[in-house]
Amino acid sequence: MGAPGDPPEGTPEGGPAGGEDEYRSVVFDESFVRAARLQEFSAQERMADHAPAVRRRPPLRRGLSRQVLILVLLIALAFGTAIYMGVRHPYQTSALRQPVEPLRMTVIPLAPEGKVPGHPDAEYLYAHSPAAQYRAGAEGIPLPASRRTEHFSDSQVVSALTTAKDYIVRSSLDPDVLAGHQVRAVRVLLDTDQLDQFDQSFAHPAADGRHAPTGWLVRFDPAEARLADARIRVQGSLQAAETDSSTLEVTADHTFVYALRPAAPATSSEVSLFTVRRELHFRFDRDDLRMHTAQLVVSYVQAGPLSCAEDSTNRLHPLLAGQTAKAGGPAGTDPYATGSATALCGSLATSAQPKV
Repeated sequence: MGAPGDPPEGTPEGGPAGGEDEYRSVVFDESFVRAARLQEFSAQERMADHAPAVRRRPPLRRGLSRQVLILVLLIALAFGTAIYMGVRHPYQTSALRQPVEPLRMTVIPLAPEGKVPGHPDAEYLYAHSPAAQYRAGAEGIPLPASRRTEHFSDSQVVSALTTAKDYIVRSSLDPDVLAGHQVRAVRVLLDTDQLDQFDQSFAHPAADGRHAPTGWLVRFDPAEARLADARIRVQGSLQAAETDSSTLEVTADHTFVYALRPAAPATSSEVSLFTVRRELHFRFDRDDLRMHTAQLVVSYVQAGPLSCAEDSTNRLHPLLAGQTAKAGGPAGTDPYATGSATALCGSLATSAQPKV
């Protein structure tokens, strides 16, 4: 007797033993059926339309269409190109950038009215001068509390103030700069459009209000004077303000007091004080803020004790302890005061000197 699934007549001759169907291993699951390109019409459809027994099904849409794929590839290519150009040229200057103004500078020597006071101890001189309460070094140039402006964020304002401070520190406190050994530390902080003027000032110094090295930085004649105390006294202020939607300005007003002694030790052992007041105006566009550079547009300097007979364009030639000026200016000028001097050479007020 055959198995329940066998035909009534038994297994056909030549068929597989045990009623095994050689196609039984093929599984037509639901996904296979749905994917078929041919589909049989129902009996009712064939009776109504006299249509063929089967119809061709439209191919299933797998994934994105070709047009969408091409669009995605184009967007990816454009995005990749933008990233590459940003990395390859990160400091590309905007074509709409305003031209950078050349630096306008004024250097006013201040001649003493008598002999320059001196003392063997620099600390004693500081304690008996208007600089008694000044801080030493960069501590005397604190950053003010900064606030965002209409078009610049807090971080951008801080960046402008920090760059201005870095310029002041390097150009007024760096021992190598003060001794005239280098200028690069100052140069790298300037906007690239001012580098030609800077280089020309040191290659061909001129008292024309544009090309005086002492308008860019403080430096002494190393053959005449050297620092007696590396802790230079400083006091002043920094202020930032927005001038327009694309420009920040920082105004700096600082007084520096240097303790100096003769370059030749055998000349004298006494120390004297030398005072420099610098009013600097910096300008920053968005390129400067990104590159940590500044446009120095105004430099107003008063320095003494100096002799008006000496040229202070290239280097400062300080009068040291016990020395007197060969010529004086028209009026006494106090670099510790807030007013601006108007003479090309002035007299150093007695109140600006240490009392010894």
